[in-house]
Amino acid sequence: MTFLQGLLSNISTRTRLLGNASNTAQSSGAHLQALSSACATLMERGGEASQIMTAQRALTHYQQLAPEERLAFFSLLASDYAAEPSAIHSAYKAYCASEDNAALEQLFNACEPRRQDLLRRLNLCPGGTFELVKMRADLLKQLRHTPELAALNSDFSHLFNSWFNRGFLVLESIDWNTPAAVLEKLIQYEAVHAISDWRDLRRRLDPDDRRCYAFFHPATGDEPLIFVEVALCKGIPDNVQRILEHGEEVPLEVADTAVFYSISNCQAGLKGVSFGNFLIKQVVQELSRELPQLKNFVTLSPVPGFADWLAEQRASQSLVLSETLGTFLQDHEATELPAAAHKEFMRLAAYYLTEAKHRSGQPLNPVARFHLGNGASLHRLNWLGDTSSKGLQQAHGLMVNYLYQLERIEQNHEAYTRNHSVVCANDIRRLANQAGQYFNSEANA
Repeated sequence: MTFLQGLLSNISTRTRLLGNASNTAQSSGAHLQALSSACATLMERGGEASQIMTAQRALTHYQQLAPEERLAFFSLLASDYAAEPSAIHSAYKAYCASEDNAALEQLFNACEPRRQDLLRRLNLCPGGTFELVKMRADLLKQLRHTPELAALNSDFSHLFNSWFNRGFLVLESIDWNTPAAVLEKLIQYEAVHAISDWRDLRRRLDPDDRRCYAFFHPATGDEPLIFVEVALCKGIPDNVQRILEHGEEVPLEVADTAVFYSISNCQAGLKGVSFGNFLIKQVVQELSRELPQLKNFVTLSPVPGFADWLAEQRASQSLVLSETLGTFLQDHEATELPAAAHKEFMRLAAYYLTEAKHRSGQPLNPVARFHLGNGASLHRLNWLGDTSSKGLQQAHGLMVNYLYQLERIEQNHEAYTRNHSVVCANDIRRLANQAGQYFNSEANA
């Protein structure tokens, strides 16, 4: 932040405080009109001071809008701040005539929607980056029902992938002594295994055999972008309850395995901006330096969508299952299964993770896509790895370990990138191959 930006930040903060009474008196329609006017002013040429103040004013008005008015604002950006077709045609003709770099630059500039420049200018004011992240989160809520806003979403995505690239990210280790403002956000943003209270959070951060790392960005202050929780263990664990309940600590000199048991993206507005692959690889490097005796770097991952997939396959009569397994799958609280039906279940789990794919060729399971795309391999299936209500509902308690082997990460990543190959342990591949007997070929014909 420049000195001028800092000074204006203080001025604008006091201005907002003084203006709160009058702001609340304004109608929502007035805020939308004022926002539109501020955006138009922002696109005019002006000095840095006036642009910063105008951007601040625009974002303040945006914060006052009701959801339906935010939709109206997004529609305004999509229509009135698009690229100008006549300018594109003119620039293209000029490039075809000369084919020089100057004409190519003019063509690029003509093709860029004006709203990208507007978003850059809104980003000038202090705190603007995080406000724009929240703005995109609002946009994403509207996108499903308003597909004509897809181009605007692409503009946000384009800018955010540049603003939040790896060079700007700061890795921080988080422990129980980290400022409470940050710790509170971990409780808020935890997306895999809910943190019930401060005591629960302390169990995850304070012991010597626990670690937590997060990426931050200079422009978003103490707002984490993504964080990972790590348990240091002896051997590869197969049950997350034992990690979350945390009994006896594992001495650091005994620990040989780092377990990534929870990875949470914090900002909905940064959907599509990849942080996790950088985070895990850097954390592996950090832990390897701190604890060179560590031999295994694994996850203990949920399998969201597995229960739904099984239900869909049964509903379409694609699966022919034993009565015992069928009864088990209907009860999302069941945790007991005879040996024969257990084999059925594990074979289907292996098939789901290795063979059930989108038309694009990528695995259906989002967690599998993430870790396999990062260069991990599918290492082990864990029956009743998560017996919480959430774990039983989404995957009948199944959890899996993905293995990060430093010497094979790039090779696995390339295999997945080129043809979506699922690198997995031999016993998992064998189970997946055995699952073919449960599929009804006539239903799939």
